[in-house]
Amino acid sequence: MTEADIEKENKLIAKQYKELLRISYQTLTDEDKKLIRSAFEIAVDAHKDQRRKSGEAYIFHPIAVAKIVASEIGLDAVSIASALLHDVVEDTDYTLDDIDRMFGETVARIVDGLTKISHLKKDMNISQQAENFRKMLLTLNDDVRVIIIKIADRYHNMLTMDSMPEHKQVKIASETLYIYAPLAHRIGLYNIKTELEDLSLKYTEPEVYDDIKSKVEDSKEDQQEYIDSFAEIIDTSLKKEGLNYTIKGRMKSIFSMRKKMIAQNVSFDEIYDKFALRIIYKSDKENEKFLAWKIYSIVTDHFTPNPVRLRDWISSPKSTGYEALHITVMGPKRRWVEVQIRSERMHEIAEKGYAAHFKYKHGNQKEQGIEVWLNKLQEALENANANAVDFVEEFKLNLYSKEIFVFTPKGELKSLPKGATPLDFAFSIHTQVGMRTRGAKVNGKLVPLNTTLNSGDQLEIITSEQAKPNQNWLDYATTAKARAKIKSVLREEKKEIAEDGKEILRRKLKSQKIAVNEDSVNSMVSHFKLKTSLDLFYRVGIGSIDNQMIKDFASSYNNAFISFFKNRMRKTPAPVDVGKDEITSKYDMLVFGKEEEKLDYKLSQCCNPIPGDDVFGFVSVSEGIKLHKKNCPNAISLQSNYAYRIISAKWMDSSQQEFKVDIKLTGIDNLGLVSKITEVISGNMHVNMRNLNFSTDGGTFSGKITVVVKNNAILKKLIQNLVQLNGIDKVTRV
Repeated sequence: MTEADIEKENKLIAKQYKELLRISYQTLTDEDKKLIRSAFEIAVDAHKDQRRKSGEAYIFHPIAVAKIVASEIGLDAVSIASALLHDVVEDTDYTLDDIDRMFGETVARIVDGLTKISHLKKDMNISQQAENFRKMLLTLNDDVRVIIIKIADRYHNMLTMDSMPEHKQVKIASETLYIYAPLAHRIGLYNIKTELEDLSLKYTEPEVYDDIKSKVEDSKEDQQEYIDSFAEIIDTSLKKEGLNYTIKGRMKSIFSMRKKMIAQNVSFDEIYDKFALRIIYKSDKENEKFLAWKIYSIVTDHFTPNPVRLRDWISSPKSTGYEALHITVMGPKRRWVEVQIRSERMHEIAEKGYAAHFKYKHGNQKEQGIEVWLNKLQEALENANANAVDFVEEFKLNLYSKEIFVFTPKGELKSLPKGATPLDFAFSIHTQVGMRTRGAKVNGKLVPLNTTLNSGDQLEIITSEQAKPNQNWLDYATTAKARAKIKSVLREEKKEIAEDGKEILRRKLKSQKIAVNEDSVNSMVSHFKLKTSLDLFYRVGIGSIDNQMIKDFASSYNNAFISFFKNRMRKTPAPVDVGKDEITSKYDMLVFGKEEEKLDYKLSQCCNPIPGDDVFGFVSVSEGIKLHKKNCPNAISLQSNYAYRIISAKWMDSSQQEFKVDIKLTGIDNLGLVSKITEVISGNMHVNMRNLNFSTDGGTFSGKITVVVKNNAILKKLIQNLVQLNGIDKVTRV
């Protein structure tokens, strides 16, 4: 570069810095400006010899990230300084101690968090994106600004990806869709979330993106004309009420239109609600709500509203702090149009998310706002040791979920994700309430635990010291917190049953002259076509591997042992490979979706899943449903690029399933017989009863009971125990 070029570049850097201070959303004190100036000078010095792929000086990147943080997200001076320094420790000779000494502990902590996230990229892992995301959330510690600056960093990278090779563009874009867009949505950064989605589409499906973009450009005039005709109709009425307002039109994002085209199987021209209108009005805090409903009333006087599409986020703001009134009305030219009614304050919160929310709170309230958000995030991290892909999937469930609002018995309002059940509500109150849930009342009426809740429901949870989670609860719960807690209890319970099972097995094998050691256990795991010794001990514990089955194994094991000595000079034949069909038909079955349907499927060649693996279905164009492992090398790209084609799937373990069975009892009536029967069933054997019906006639007794058992072995044992009761003559399965 010539000296003239360097001088020109330096002038441009200085200009960008001045603009950074000018566009800052928060009011900067002299102290703030001093902090930002020092951060800028250190960043310029640190990156002086570095250039980006495009050839420009590297310092333009941290300045651009700081500008996004300052104006589009609207964070404070500490965040702006941290954004300027975010790559310094990672890429230059400056250390974290240097940053701590020069800028203090908070800036150092944020820069450290951002550096840790960058280091994650070096961990090669099959499910790398999921693992990165999990670790990224764990580096949060106690400062949400780490994640927010990381989102700004990713946003600027997405804006300047043109000079990268295509494979990198696709990888970064799919990672953005998979991780950063949902996070931006959850923090309330709706504008950035939309930009990230559109930019991701630009690199993952360039032709589709260009096609929709050009059509949007072509329809701009038509859009403006429509906004003018809408405004004209209501303008007089709004002015008559003395309202100070503006009407803006916002085209729906390219990504959301693409999603609609796929979901509804329509072309671009067939999408009816391509844009939304915003009425933004001036108001003081006291009159905001009153004026919003006044505008609603005026709009619906002129245009017929769609009653099922009213969204009132003024009375019950979203957990991101978002407030607005959304209505869909039949506008001019008989077109449905969404109208969003917001005050200027609400509009700022919608544009800036948390930063604007805190601007309108004073003193300590600001800190509390961030605390509340962090606590919610921390809840999702409680189960951080789970499988990374599961963790991400469950965390994302809660990120993108639309919200419903329900009431506690005392009338307090609680927000839950759409689709939540009473069990989710119980765990959201307190983990112990969830663990001890025995039943639930919705609006005063007893309901099943898998009932889907609606906004406005009032809930009461019935608890019991004896209640504890069972396998079915995983089908009843939808939130990550509830599912994580239930899974951990079930794992512990399985371990306890397995401990007992191990002891039972030791005794049973001892009587067959076999010691429980690594060889015998491995042989048994293989014999019963299981995956681990824990599965074996668990099945013995619940009785699905019974006495006879153990005896059969013992005789084959002893025979194999004898023949081994007889033939030890001969070459040992290769073990017979267990056919996948045999395992599937004998021990497991595969079910799809929430309804657990049995559907036709093919096993994918890329990861070759077997029964028991964590899997998902992918609806392919020509080969129907293909089954992939969740940690398949292609899983992330399929989930990133074709989320709409993913269908959940799981292997049903025969021992984990529960079956309803009717049993019939006959005998001689005597005092206390019914209580003895129920004691054997519920007390001694811990089997659930769903239904019971007893009758006596002329001294004889007959009864019919519906019980829930895991397998045939438990049922046989139950019938044996009932027959031994005094007065019972016959027990049969209906």
